[in-house]
Amino acid sequence: MASLKIKKGDKVVVLSGKDKGKTGEVTAALPKEGKVVVAGVNIATRHKKPTQANPQGGLERREAPLPVSKVAIQDPKSGKPTRVRFEIKDGKKVRVAVKSGEVING
Repeated sequence: MASLKIKKGDKVVVLSGKDKGKTGEVTAALPKEGKVVVAGVNIATRHKKPTQANPQGGLERREAPLPVSKVAIQDPKSGKPTRVRFEIKDGKKVRVAVKSGEVING
């Protein structure tokens, strides 16, 4: 995959799947795999054997990567999902929300 229009720290809305409609912040972007990790979304449970570091063992819950096509940036004005386009403003390339025309910081 090439570069993503979504970066770490962006607020996103999940468009499909079991967590549809949930919002969260991107904690990691994985451009080579075309995936993003969103805080509090797509929680996967892993069974962990007891180790010396963790003698209790048990269930470990953590966010699993989500395909970038399943999320959209949250519009800074309305909070609804929006697409992103690039514009040149003051000689700098910036991301702009298609719905509202607001510049997305970052």
